[in-house]
Amino acid sequence: MTKEQFIALGLTEELATKAAEQSATELKTYIPKHRFDEITEENKTLKGTVKENETALETLKKSTGDAEALKKQIETLQTDNKTKDEQYQKDLNELKLTNAIKLAIAGKAQDEDLVAGLFDKTKLILGDDGKITGLDEQLKALQESKQFLFKEDTSATIKPKVTTSIQTNQSLNNDNNQTKNFKDAVQSAIQAQLN
Repeated sequence: MTKEQFIALGLTEELATKAAEQSATELKTYIPKHRFDEITEENKTLKGTVKENETALETLKKSTGDAEALKKQIETLQTDNKTKDEQYQKDLNELKLTNAIKLAIAGKAQDEDLVAGLFDKTKLILGDDGKITGLDEQLKALQESKQFLFKEDTSATIKPKVTTSIQTNQSLNNDNNQTKNFKDAVQSAIQAQLN
């Protein structure tokens, strides 16, 4: 405040002068209202910016952490997929070998599962074309060393003659020239088989 303002308040001139001097000393550290408002607004803006930056930083940290976690998860999945693919190929080759062995001994062995278990699959080589190398050699060796596991060659045996049990309508008509229905035809065919 100025000296005149203090006098207007009712102070003596001497006290008004001292008060004005003291007031001038105080006002040296005084910040004008408009400047105060500017600083306050700037402070609010900066605080808002800091909060936004902190939020962005946390999001970035989470995002970076997620990206690293995602990268690790992708690597884990790729490794698992590679392992599963290798296991699948191994199982598929094993199945191909087993099927080829069973196909090779089908009808030849007394107990196909037992004989199939005697093959050394580590010595069998599955080619890209699906052919198996070493299968015939192992089969011949097993047939020579363990003949009792294999059946004798049955191609020389005579197959029994198969006869039909139902006579045709023509043969029934020729028998005593009588016409019979289907039921009678079946009964007479069964009787013929029993006799």
